[in-house]
Amino acid sequence: MIWLTASNPLGSQWLAPWGHLVPMPWGSEGLSEIQLRLCTCSFVCLFPLLLPTLHPLSQERLAQCQDQSSRHAAELRDFKNKMLPLLEAAEKERETLRSEADSIAGRVDRLEREVDYLETQNPVPPCIEVDEKAAGGPGTKAKGRRNEKYDLVTECSHTISQVKSMKILKRFGSSAGMWTKDPLGPSEKIFVLDGTQNDTAYVFPRLRDFTLSTAARKASRVRLPFPWVGTGQLVYGGFLYYARRPPGGPGGGEDRGDMLQLIKFHLANRTVVDSSVFPAEGLIPPYGLSKDTYIDLAADEEGLWAVYATQDDDRHLCLAKLDPQTLDTEQQWDTTCPRENAEAAFVICGALYVVYNTRPASRARVQCSFDASGALTPEQAAHPYFPRRYGAHASLRYNPRERQLYAWDDGYQIVYKLDMKRKEEEV
Repeated sequence: MIWLTASNPLGSQWLAPWGHLVPMPWGSEGLSEIQLRLCTCSFVCLFPLLLPTLHPLSQERLAQCQDQSSRHAAELRDFKNKMLPLLEAAEKERETLRSEADSIAGRVDRLEREVDYLETQNPVPPCIEVDEKAAGGPGTKAKGRRNEKYDLVTECSHTISQVKSMKILKRFGSSAGMWTKDPLGPSEKIFVLDGTQNDTAYVFPRLRDFTLSTAARKASRVRLPFPWVGTGQLVYGGFLYYARRPPGGPGGGEDRGDMLQLIKFHLANRTVVDSSVFPAEGLIPPYGLSKDTYIDLAADEEGLWAVYATQDDDRHLCLAKLDPQTLDTEQQWDTTCPRENAEAAFVICGALYVVYNTRPASRARVQCSFDASGALTPEQAAHPYFPRRYGAHASLRYNPRERQLYAWDDGYQIVYKLDMKRKEEEV
């Protein structure tokens, strides 16, 4: 509370709060003392009484201020009254559009399921040409490899049933590359190798760090002693396995297929632990839609594998089982899966699954499978389609611990979740 007092000796004047004597507009007859009780808005309450005592210029300015404030308040009320109906209409329109979008999404989903059903009814082209191979014609050549049945070292007995879901994480790097986790390591580190010829790998602490917009800042960079070739690299048990193209190797000057070298690089120590010349002559790209990859390394429940092709049979893929400790080739097979229109492959429980596409890229599909153990029959093998994406797969890495595929698609990093069934079950 504030009390303002004007004593009688001041006559028709009183002491204002700012220390000036202000003449009383009504005079001083009969008044000995004026007591005014004010709250925090006291000046506003007394403003009409004080206005006549102010300087004429101040009065004019205060009056203009009042007029402007009143006008702005009226304009704001009018604007609010105009906007409220528009906002209500926009909200109704948004709800209508959302409902229509949900309806369209439902129809598209039903259409996709119908397309999937129709596509699964189409017979898959045979993975083997029986003309010259069955007749032993000019296309038949002697093979130096042994196509013996593979004995499983684990109790793995499942096969892919369908691609359950797809998650697009981000876009990082160029159109071709490889990204993966270590299927044997306990950590959640993400390894990214961008490009088909490079010597620097990115290592992210976890998947969440990789998905951030500032991902490159959180990554550690590992410089390799030799650049890799293609997108066939693999991280397995704390080591990076990749193919090196030395001078004179495939695609590098003189065609010497026996010079393709596999490198085993220790990621923690950052040293080369071992290297080995891959025992295959006349190497050519195994995938018709990926001309930069000469050997594609894969891992599954059984260990380390290699997918490749040679000039001896330039129409089909070959499969090899590798020793991850010494890089020695344990077994090799000539598969019936054609190279033409192949874009990538992966191995599950000792069975090779080859993914095919078209040029220009369309909808990819597992169209050929080859089980080295012989447990998966052609009648049991599923040939699922992949959801439509951006382009063609540059690499596919199967993680047996998560039962997921890590895919690189035209610069986009994608995770496919897989549904599995036992090989004895009908797919």
